Parts: sequence; structure tokens; C-alpha cells
Amino acid sequence: MLRVATYNVRGLKDDRRALVRVIRALRPDVLCLQEAPRLPGWQRERRALARAAGLSVAAGGRVGGTAVLTAPAVRLLRGRGHRLRWFAGLEWRSVALAVVEKTVGKDRERYAVGSAHLDLLAGARLSHAAQIVPILERAAREFEAAPVLAGDLNEVPGAPVWRLLGGRYTDCFTAVRDAAPRIGADGDDGREGATFPARDPRVRIDAIFAGPGLTVVSYGGTEIPAEDLRAASDHRPVVAEIALTRP
Repeated sequence: MLRVATYNVRGLKDDRRALVRVIRALRPDVLCLQEAPRLPGWQRERRALARAAGLSVAAGGRVGGTAVLTAPAVRLLRGRGHRLRWFAGLEWRSVALAVVEKTVGKDRERYAVGSAHLDLLAGARLSHAAQIVPILERAAREFEAAPVLAGDLNEVPGAPVWRLLGGRYTDCFTAVRDAAPRIGADGDDGREGATFPARDPRVRIDAIFAGPGLTVVSYGGTEIPAEDLRAASDHRPVVAEIALTRP
């Protein structure tokens, strides 16, 4: 079983001590970051964050601000960043991809985990999502790993990118909610699972998708003080436990 989290950290512009406390509370095997540092000194900044959280930098370049951090419990098989198609006048986007292996009992489980931050423009979002899928699945085939995609989609469920990804992968939040409809029920105000803005979440734009052959074991459930969530970033993190489906 792999514990995957995704978090838009807004370039570390907020309370870094609170951010580290939140990440440690998530207890991720793999942490997908968006808006990771990319100004001069970006590598040092990312390493410092990873070290403070008990993790290591596994994948991601400066362009696009996506990164993947890993815990000592997993072994990194490959880590890199892929630049996506550039659209004139828009930010250059990327996907950070880490292939990891985790030993569970006598088994060695492999996962190809991608971290994405999609554009504010709908057409670019959909184009980049369509480009990311074959990159992720090619790595998964090469290493005989299960694909997992996480990130900030910058759109709400039901929109085109969600439909594209939902046609191939399982939305972890929806899988757990449908299996146990009472999860997280504080009264249905239409904002269930919302991740943005952190101070008063109203929309769900951050997600984790599990590929074929994976079972979503849990979603959320980490007790993190509300004041840390508000201070650490303008997004709230998402965390899921994912396991290979056994016969």
C-alpha cells in the first residue's frame, strides 16, 4: 500500500513551519508538490523543505514548479521532469514523474506517480492533461508499475479534464465517498472535499487519481490543526492510501 499526498505549496510564500507540520502530519510515502520553488536557489529551497519534512527530492525541474518528494520507506527507480507543450502567453507547464518501489511483506510494489499543475485556461488544461496521460503510462509500462496522477487541476469535478482523467483512472475521493457515503459528512453544503481556498474551502480542484489495478483504501482522515492548514498555503492537501488490487 502506498500513501500518496498532493499539495500546492504556493512557492513557500506562507508559514513554512506550519507547512512542515502539515506535511509531517500527512505521513506520505510520496508527496506531489505544485508551485514548488523555482526562483534562483530553487533546488536548495526544495531540498531544505524535503529535509525538514523527513523526505527527499525525487523528481521535478525548475520549469512548471512541479516536484515529487519521497519518504525513506520507498526506493526511487526513476525521477524526472517533463516539460509540456508551451502555449504563447501562458505559463510553461510540466509534470514531475517518479517511479518508486515499496516493499510490502514479501512483495515489491511499483508505482509511477505524476505531479501536475494544470493551466487556468481551459484549452491548455485539457491539452496538457491529454499529453500527461501517455507520459505517465509509458513509464508505468516500462517499470511494470501502477500509474497514479495527482495535482492541482484548476477546475472542478465534471469539467473536461475531470471527465478525461475519470475515463481512465479512479478519482480517489469519489471512490471512498461512494463506498462509504457518510465520509466527511458535516452536512451537505455542496463543498464536500473542497481544497481551495485553504481558509474557507469552496471548490475541489486538487485530486489524486489511481490507475487500473489499484484499490483506494482510504482518503483523508489525517488530523491536522485548522490553523496550520490556513497558515501553510492557500490550498489544502489531499492524501490517499492506494494498494495493488489482489486476486
